[in-house]
Amino acid sequence: MTKTTATAPVLGTRALNRATLDRQLLLRRSPLSATAAVEHLLGLQAQNVKPPYYALAARLDGFRPGELSAAMDARDVVRIVTMRSTIHTHTADDALTLRPLVQAARDRELGQFRKGLTGVDLDRLAAISRELVEAAPRTMKELREALLVEWPDADPFALSVAARCTLPLVQVTPRGLWGRSGQVALTTAEHWLGRAAEPVPAPDATVLRYLAAFGPASVKDMQTWAGLTRLREVFERLRPELLVFRDENGVELFDLPDASRPEADTPAPPRFLPEFDNLLLSHADRSRVVPADLKGRAWQGNQAYCTLLVDGFLAGLWRLEERALVVEPFGELTKGRRAEVVAEGERMLAAMHPGEGHDVRFGTVARP
Repeated sequence: MTKTTATAPVLGTRALNRATLDRQLLLRRSPLSATAAVEHLLGLQAQNVKPPYYALAARLDGFRPGELSAAMDARDVVRIVTMRSTIHTHTADDALTLRPLVQAARDRELGQFRKGLTGVDLDRLAAISRELVEAAPRTMKELREALLVEWPDADPFALSVAARCTLPLVQVTPRGLWGRSGQVALTTAEHWLGRAAEPVPAPDATVLRYLAAFGPASVKDMQTWAGLTRLREVFERLRPELLVFRDENGVELFDLPDASRPEADTPAPPRFLPEFDNLLLSHADRSRVVPADLKGRAWQGNQAYCTLLVDGFLAGLWRLEERALVVEPFGELTKGRRAEVVAEGERMLAAMHPGEGHDVRFGTVARP
């Protein structure tokens, strides 16, 4: 431990929780537009279509799904693979800057498939793939079949991974729109947005944006969020303009000097979060949101559950059934807490499913 870290102020778990909730727009709903919120949050994880909509419903005042759909239709917001090799909903500007920033991670991912790409010229593969998807959006199956004509002995799945890793491919609408369906069809971000991608940026600005949305945070926290390594030197370069804290385990945390750090006893209303919400995925140490005894309870294998926050921490799961929002707390809730959860559930239903007449019911989480 460095001398600086040893003397840095300690932020307890609840203080970290409240600071992170505030940055994540979860202490109080924000008046930001959907597009501005997506920008502030550096994107929303979006393996499935619906999670970004529920993520914004938990964070924004007066949000309605049509607002994000309209932004996607206008190509102000897109779905693209970025951090942690997962699909995110990003603003157009971020799609053209964050995707190049994490290219090194995509190169590492591609290295895992080298055996299935023996004899494949990756530059030629990228050129062929670009020509195909810019002529017309293609499904991954169509792209794979076209590439197999060129390299019949290659592994088909590896070819499709190579196209996704070498090119910034976005999912074109109607995929991702609320209340509409559409298979995944891909083109390049540049073609869809009508402008060239930015050069690979220095990560300094993204570090500052990460702290604004997820801080205070450690170097490992940001590396976990981005799926990148070797960010220590960036934090060291920025150290003179950052504040330094430590958590209760002595881990060094960085933060912006003017960022909000609410008192640990600041009230935190219940919030219904979707599966894969970045609040639960963007730190190496998730204890600021997930109590130690509930570690792993929001997941089963590759299945992630929709989660309930009570007093700022993971406290249960939820799901929609026909005419019912079923809430499954991990433990007993006081009468007052239950009333707050019901009120928040009714508010979420009114925003996301107006006029459908869902009830809010309580169930029990099955023990693992």
